[in-house]
Amino acid sequence: MTLGHVRMDAPVERSLLDDAADPVVGRPLSRIEGPLKVSGSARYAAEHRYPGLVHGVLAQAPFGAGRISRVDVGGAERMPGVLAVIQEGLARNAGDFAGPKAPSQDLENVVYFRQPVALVVADTFERARAGALAVRVEYEAAAGAFDFDALVGRAVPPDDDLGGAFKIRTEQGDVDAALAGAAATIDAIYETPSQSHAPMEAHGSVAVWEEGRLTVHGSYQSPITTRDQLASSLAIDAADVRVISDFVGGGFGSKLGVMPEAVAAALAARQLGRPVKVVLSRQQVFDVVGRRPETRQRVRLGATRDGRLTAISHETVTSQLDGEIFFEPAGIATHFLYAGENRVVDHKLVRLNKVPAISMRAPGEAVGQLALESAMDELAHDLGIDPVELRLRNEPDRHPEEDIPYSSRSLKQCLVLGAERFGWEERNRLPGGRREGEWLVGHGMAVAARGNLFGKSKAKVEIGGDGKVTVASEMTDIGTGSYTILAQIAADMLGVQMEDVAVRLGDTDDPTSAGSGGSWGATTSGTAVYAACEVLRAKLAAAAGATPADVSFADGCVEAEGVRRPLAELVGNGIEAEGSCEPGQATQGYSQESYGAHFCEVRVNATTGETRVARWTSVFAAGRILNQKTARSQCIGGIVFGIGGALTEDLVHDVRTGKVVNRDLGEYHVAAHADVPEIDVVLLEERDHAANPLLAKGVGELGISGAGAAVANAIFNATGVRVREFPITLDKLLLDLPA
Repeated sequence: MTLGHVRMDAPVERSLLDDAADPVVGRPLSRIEGPLKVSGSARYAAEHRYPGLVHGVLAQAPFGAGRISRVDVGGAERMPGVLAVIQEGLARNAGDFAGPKAPSQDLENVVYFRQPVALVVADTFERARAGALAVRVEYEAAAGAFDFDALVGRAVPPDDDLGGAFKIRTEQGDVDAALAGAAATIDAIYETPSQSHAPMEAHGSVAVWEEGRLTVHGSYQSPITTRDQLASSLAIDAADVRVISDFVGGGFGSKLGVMPEAVAAALAARQLGRPVKVVLSRQQVFDVVGRRPETRQRVRLGATRDGRLTAISHETVTSQLDGEIFFEPAGIATHFLYAGENRVVDHKLVRLNKVPAISMRAPGEAVGQLALESAMDELAHDLGIDPVELRLRNEPDRHPEEDIPYSSRSLKQCLVLGAERFGWEERNRLPGGRREGEWLVGHGMAVAARGNLFGKSKAKVEIGGDGKVTVASEMTDIGTGSYTILAQIAADMLGVQMEDVAVRLGDTDDPTSAGSGGSWGATTSGTAVYAACEVLRAKLAAAAGATPADVSFADGCVEAEGVRRPLAELVGNGIEAEGSCEPGQATQGYSQESYGAHFCEVRVNATTGETRVARWTSVFAAGRILNQKTARSQCIGGIVFGIGGALTEDLVHDVRTGKVVNRDLGEYHVAAHADVPEIDVVLLEERDHAANPLLAKGVGELGISGAGAAVANAIFNATGVRVREFPITLDKLLLDLPA
């Protein structure tokens, strides 16, 4: 097979996508798999059926820390329909992108409440569930570490920077001296709670062994990561594992790596010699698949009288289970967002007996910009400067810590256009000063910034003898539009209609990708498709007796001077190519980010403290927008996430036991329709030549970044009450509301 490769060692001067005669890239196209989903034809993980399929349900530890003295499975084994109770080899912890999980050999020690201790398998789900409830765990409880607030003073630096992805600490200049000499300072602590990913589709896996090879239909964002972690857990070769995740009902980071249900299903299927399905209940999703950890962030800002930042310090304490290396990098955007010569960004960890902290949508930015953008609003208020103007005055020319250029930075345009579109000049200017009946009305804004990542990916593109195109990659579509975007890229590169492109995703037997996470799925997999199509264009040009530079592709034909040949005539029985991509010098030599600006209006009830978000405008810049409709949808989803983080989301743990108290969607409150106004989203025309040949950047996590801070700032503007402990529930406002 012919291979094409892109290594980003230098900016791309011209993208081949710009040569399309009637481009579909950039159009607001509906998802090509949409009809399958709305008709019920799209088969999700738990819907795969095999002859002889049986069901498993996890039994869980009823305590948060200590030692199991005995697991009594006798009652479960005697129940009707129960086929097996499995204990050894279960995955104790959730997986994440940090690496494979070893099988759990420590079967006695429990490190978080409702840790899996056994899997009960039965001929029906109901019987398996009854069996799991019949498992009795005898234990000796230990004095676990459950209370973050009580232990925050014991925080220590993380053990690992995850290969340089997250910086543990950076320091530049003398922050303390700069603060001492500043005309205005902010020194405030912002607190965010644990949060749950709460994807619509619960985690589930169907496992079957055939001729010594394991196939798992699972709900995963990165099938290849899951495959490798499963192989490690089962102590088998990764080539003997196939993971298929062709449709995924949301993940937000909770499905980046293997979860306990997949390991359990694989173990049971191997032991019983028949297919096994394990689907987590909604409560178990809250219990065992990971969480965004709580944070305590101290932000200190120093500025001149005209608002020029002279000092920025962002120090975070967050939590994690002992032995896990991930930490919430709340200061990740603080490194590059604003100018200021004296700087500290620092992270520390408290080790707690809670389900592991893992990546959740915009890890770092989502909660970090809640703090930083709230602090910037406080500084603007103290200085009497328009919050938009304060940010414009602190626009850096180059990365303020690394002294490298920005690949593209349209934040100023986002701020100016957003303010104009929202009507920022007509905002309430006196906190607590605008009232309409029983409602206090306020306006707030915040910046959105999210680092643009680029990783290794592969894809295969085939042109059949009929001229139809097939794109294949292990990449997944978790509701983001991957199927459609990859079809758009192939269609423009090869000059065919969208209906002539088929896309196959989510199978580890296909070329491996960087997966759906980090807002890099479309750009990495899209670049791999681009590279494969570039090879095919050269083959087609040669078959037409021309050079690639002399031909164009349109209407399913190759055109050159005096030549117009249909693809079907040139490919014979078919041709194919594999494309791949990887980061290079341009990836490291430029500061690459997507940017945006949020503006919102809130109404706070002067009697009850109830907050309603009434109006919203956001403007974003993320390079070439590959699909206006799916990108806008991603931005809206992120904003809704941000509203929930500001007002309602709080994963509560009992500080005595570590037990999750609100472990369902009735008690864990995500933002719903009634909480969200019509959201006005504008996507700027931008190209980033240093990012990739598509000239595009990620948008999936940009919308949530800074969104919650816009709400918090608007609440202050409405009431004059500054709340720094999230979520901002009415009890935190009531006592201080204006009379």
